[in-house]
Amino acid sequence: MSKFAVVVEEGREEKDGKSSVGPVYRNILAKNGFPAPDPDLTTTWDSFRVSVEKYPSNRMLGWREFKDGKFGPYLWKTYKEVYEEVLHIGSALRASGAEPGCRVGIYGSNCPQWIVAMEACNAHSLICVPLYDTLGPGAVNFIIGHAEIDFVFTQDKKVKELLNPECTHAKRLKLIVCFTSLTEEDKEKTVSIDVKPYSWNEFLDMGKEYPSKLSPPQPFNICTIMYTSGTSGDPKGVILTHENAVTNISGLDLFLEHFEDKMTMDDVYISFLPLAHILDRMIEEYFFHKGASVGYYHGDINALKDDLMELKPTFLAGVPRVFERIHEGMETFAISLPTAHHIPKPPPPFLWWGAGTDAMVVKSRLGGRIRLIVSGGAPLSSEVEEFLRVTSCAFVTQGYGLTETCGLATNGFPDEMSMLGTVGPPFVYSELRLEEVPEMGYNPLGNPPRGEICMRGKSTFAGYYKNPELTRETLRDGWFHTGGDIGEILPNGAVKIIDRKKHLIKLSQGEYVALEYLEKVYGITPIVEDIWVYGDSFKSMLVAVVVLHEDNTRNWADQNGHRGSLSELCSLNRLQDYVLVELKSTAQRNKLRGFEYIKGVILESQPFDGERDLVTPTLKKKRDKLLKCYKDEIDELYPKLSGGRH
Repeated sequence: MSKFAVVVEEGREEKDGKSSVGPVYRNILAKNGFPAPDPDLTTTWDSFRVSVEKYPSNRMLGWREFKDGKFGPYLWKTYKEVYEEVLHIGSALRASGAEPGCRVGIYGSNCPQWIVAMEACNAHSLICVPLYDTLGPGAVNFIIGHAEIDFVFTQDKKVKELLNPECTHAKRLKLIVCFTSLTEEDKEKTVSIDVKPYSWNEFLDMGKEYPSKLSPPQPFNICTIMYTSGTSGDPKGVILTHENAVTNISGLDLFLEHFEDKMTMDDVYISFLPLAHILDRMIEEYFFHKGASVGYYHGDINALKDDLMELKPTFLAGVPRVFERIHEGMETFAISLPTAHHIPKPPPPFLWWGAGTDAMVVKSRLGGRIRLIVSGGAPLSSEVEEFLRVTSCAFVTQGYGLTETCGLATNGFPDEMSMLGTVGPPFVYSELRLEEVPEMGYNPLGNPPRGEICMRGKSTFAGYYKNPELTRETLRDGWFHTGGDIGEILPNGAVKIIDRKKHLIKLSQGEYVALEYLEKVYGITPIVEDIWVYGDSFKSMLVAVVVLHEDNTRNWADQNGHRGSLSELCSLNRLQDYVLVELKSTAQRNKLRGFEYIKGVILESQPFDGERDLVTPTLKKKRDKLLKCYKDEIDELYPKLSGGRH
């Protein structure tokens, strides 16, 4: 059996109150120490600048313009054209008072202007701070104030969010630059709060008029502060240095050298995952390092197929929900085939040829040129991964990482079937170990070794911005404690994600959900006596078991002409629909995000406490026992949701 990781330090048993820890693992490429980094690659600005020198005429950034009622073909800017625009935008920032270390916000969908603004920050040692409104209500306002942002680049449709009276910290801004142009109304509102408004072209012209000398960063300088959601409360700002970013770029170079199928400057990536998230950001940084091309989707994720057919990318990265949709679509297609009519459900992927499904159908729907598919953000089911491997005519791999590890902690080998269902071994410049989780029975010195994943290395973040307490809690003894991800080390050195330590789960589209927080929110709904919210990393929707409030339920029954015991009422579809409507109303009042809405319910007449042992003496939910109790009903519920029924 091939080994993909090596032990470089033995584990230790529990001692003096310290939990037991497992051995320290490294990638097989780093068995004798971490490889020497590229001396010419010390900052992200170096990476971009060198690529401009090497590949000035290569296509760098592509987009589609809306014309005559439809989106046209991809238009492109070369590396040289982008570089010149970066110089002008950087000069305009300096002319507007930006000094090295200033925080600059970027707010909007992926587009060439996003990258130009980011590279302008890199050129002048400014700190890029992505603004992302799905972190929750008030998140953009919080980030502007917390990061003390002075300048914001924004998409036209996001300007109104910045000018919303609830976004009180917008008043601290010196200027707002729109990716395109502002309406007269938005200009007037911006001026009224003493902030200067600029269109993209106006800001470019300012930079041309007042050219400024570059102020490139040092490796230890902050490259970006990337805010990410926590279990509760405000977003936390992850500090990533230029060294963090280029460490991952160098590591990918070393990793990809060992494959026959090389990445080249002719590769094309379709960007639709948010640039405000670390996964897409690091993929694009690597493509720019290689002189390759990045084409942006036109903004409608439901019409992504049209962009794929037009761009014909060679590289596709997504969260599991994207690939689940492809899988679901092809299952529907398979069932519709004449040769499949006698089959009650689609056969396993490796038998799809017999069902009459041609792999070229999947490949063509992805544009026809895909060579590599990467899934990240949450675990991808083995069924979907196997399906993609067979039908896409491309290599498929999973990776694992967090914003705190600059996106990469482990990565799978694309050509290794033994890594099916895993996230691969530790990354080239990372060390990984497991730590004991006694309350869940996970032992890093057991067989198999299991425990909380901890990471160490040059790609690990510098800390949380303005939050030394959380930094100390998370970075202990030089190790980043992921805080929730439970891993298992397989005999070949690959890591498998098997559980979550916290009641913070990640849905299949890559969004975090704090279950206890949602239970508190939904618990105030009048029809609810108690509620257990359930989510699965392989599913995109939340469901819940609702213990009904007896008096309010009987009032509803009387008003709607229903009789029977509380248990009998639980089986009524009309009552299930009513509970869902009430939960939705609660979600809307509390400004929950779409993926935090409950999409299906199981109604319960009996409380969770009592003889069933589903809660602790202090009424904390025993989630493992609740799942065991309701597993059959949950398994029946999810397929109904997929079919559009409650």
